[in-house]
Amino acid sequence: MIRSIVFDMGNVLIRFDREYFIDRLGVSPEDKSLLMREVFQSLEWARMDRGSLTDEEAGESVCSRLPVRLHDAAKKLVSMWDRPILPIPGMEELIRELKQRGYGIYLLSNASLRQHFYWPRVPGNELFDGTLISSDVGLVKPQPEIYHLLLEKFSLKAEECFFVDDSPMNIEGAYFCGIPGAVFFGDSQRLRRELREAGVEVSA
Repeated sequence: MIRSIVFDMGNVLIRFDREYFIDRLGVSPEDKSLLMREVFQSLEWARMDRGSLTDEEAGESVCSRLPVRLHDAAKKLVSMWDRPILPIPGMEELIRELKQRGYGIYLLSNASLRQHFYWPRVPGNELFDGTLISSDVGLVKPQPEIYHLLLEKFSLKAEECFFVDDSPMNIEGAYFCGIPGAVFFGDSQRLRRELREAGVEVSA
């Protein structure tokens, strides 16, 4: 029986659209490609998620490879992409219903140390019974250790959890650790169907 629902954050609770974040800066197509590669596809971004690099350090490191004209844009992408927070439609309502029905609600997210500063602005954050952020523990999904740590930290049983993430690799990682789940495609109604198929009591 499923007793707890574990959610990823980016592209599950809130929109994390790299192209959109760059487009709103108004840069040229050439600079857009450069920022995508040197910021979002960088080693620095991966290190921020693991907690081995702060956002400030990452911004400085990224800028060392970029022309001066893009330094301000790069730093904004690193430290201000969350302004404003863009909620995924229907997810706050779904989480609120699950909470009202007595399910445990947890967050398991690959995110930088700065996550704690913008998490209070994520709609429905107050409904969560616990959160585990990759940068806090030096582990990232889909490493098996981070799923085991989640279970241990909150005294959860793998078979009683259901994990929701937009990455198939992260869902496969959860399955490897005995946690069932579903890949999220931005459709809260589809997720409701998948939850009901897993035995979760939630309305259509």
